[in-house]
Amino acid sequence: MKRVGLCLLLLASVSCGDRVREGTGSSYLVITQLTAGGGDDFRSDVITDGTILSDGASVTFALEAKDPGGPPLGPANQITVNRYRVRFIRSDGRNTEGVDVPYAFDGAFTRTVADTATVSFTLVRAQAKAEAPLAALVNNLLVISTIAEITFYGHDQTGREVLVTGQMSVHFANWAD
Repeated sequence: MKRVGLCLLLLASVSCGDRVREGTGSSYLVITQLTAGGGDDFRSDVITDGTILSDGASVTFALEAKDPGGPPLGPANQITVNRYRVRFIRSDGRNTEGVDVPYAFDGAFTRTVADTATVSFTLVRAQAKAEAPLAALVNNLLVISTIAEITFYGHDQTGREVLVTGQMSVHFANWAD
């Protein structure tokens, strides 16, 4: 019985850390703000005045120390973000890409975060609005509500990989122009 208690204590102590804080680097990345169209709950118009347009979003990152009582973060602790992946999911479990939700995609930008940084990126590609299931929304009043899961990938200046994920609601429809 004593061994079981010890194992549970060990397991609990190992699982306490967040995934973003794992690894050997002394810093990690935090998303402090993720917005599109000026808000957290974005309405993506599948066609605007007869034109298909991409939708942009903005993310603000902050660099944090794993050991807040340790020495100040230096240049080697800065994190360069250079890629992201957007995946759309629905709360009803209907998540087949190209049928229920737009296809996931990867995008790229390069920004080094020394303290904080704000970056604009593509949240919904124009080609997604010309493909199923979004293309069908042009001629009806349906709305497809999704959660966009955006994962940002990068590395610190010593080459250690870093990732951080944020989410926001995206509602697709032919909104009134």
